[in-house]
Amino acid sequence: MLTIMTKRLFSIFTFTIAAVISLNIHASPYVYVPLGSGNLVVKIDAANDAIVASYSGVDNPHGLVATPDGEYVIAGSLKETALPAGQDADTPNSKLALIHPAHGHVMGDIAVSGWTHHLAITPDGRYVISTHPTRGGISVVDLQNNEVVRTIKTGLAPNYTAILADGKFAYVSNTGSNTISEINLATWAVTRTLESGPAPEHLALSGDNTWLFVTNPTIGTVSAISLKTGKITKSWKLGDQLHGLDVGDDGKTIYVTSKKDQKLMALDTTTGKVIKEITLSPTPYHLNTITKTGKLYVSSSKAAKLWVIEQTNMKVLGEIKLPAGEGHQMAVVASDGD
Repeated sequence: MLTIMTKRLFSIFTFTIAAVISLNIHASPYVYVPLGSGNLVVKIDAANDAIVASYSGVDNPHGLVATPDGEYVIAGSLKETALPAGQDADTPNSKLALIHPAHGHVMGDIAVSGWTHHLAITPDGRYVISTHPTRGGISVVDLQNNEVVRTIKTGLAPNYTAILADGKFAYVSNTGSNTISEINLATWAVTRTLESGPAPEHLALSGDNTWLFVTNPTIGTVSAISLKTGKITKSWKLGDQLHGLDVGDDGKTIYVTSKKDQKLMALDTTTGKVIKEITLSPTPYHLNTITKTGKLYVSSSKAAKLWVIEQTNMKVLGEIKLPAGEGHQMAVVASDGD
């Protein structure tokens, strides 16, 4: 027979354990994935790799970012309306969708000129940079007033943007110009043109923010650019039609997908050696390291699913079935803004 005091202590102990378990469960981040032709954005709980919410009202979303606190998710669109003959090319004809996950729907639209390929957000969560391939530059949205405050010409067919952790500089790959533009985020001026290799696309920064990695899909390489010199110092031949690129939790391993070879590869940038590669079919596409979980999410351009991959040994842990479309640029946040 338990005494009242024993029962009370047992209740406190049980409540404490339950609270700890609850905190541990919700310690894993959430991942937001735009589904392109599916006209949806989904939210995945990385603790159990399960879709927990979806958001409609987005047109062919491809680029996507989230504010650091998870309160807002911003999705770009590959859709644009045709401009009448003689209309100024800077006339807005596409939009970014502003999603509020806690409210469960799109809160509003932000007008931009030209369809959006990829997005980036400053570390303070204030500015969103969109690349507009048909406009030869980027737009900068100030989330304090939800409107474009600057447009900056960078080069032909800008594709991807990476921003330093300290928020001082952004780097934009210009696929059509074979260059990377460095932008000072204090002045919003292009300050340098970096080497990039041919037709640069996806970008990723090393863990110490001293190297910028870029895919060169037309020749099947990933190039390493020194941010100190702006020059390519290393280049690795990895496969045909490279696409997804991200840096692992260790800050030095890069993960790359090859659509044609149907492979996911892990490369140690300190040794230049491919640590491991696995076959993923059909057509591995975008990828993201899921911070502090030891996992990767990899999408397919031909199937409505994500592969869940363990970073260290490249083991396939499972698959996440998507409701429609295909996964594109993902955003990882530690909180959902509630």
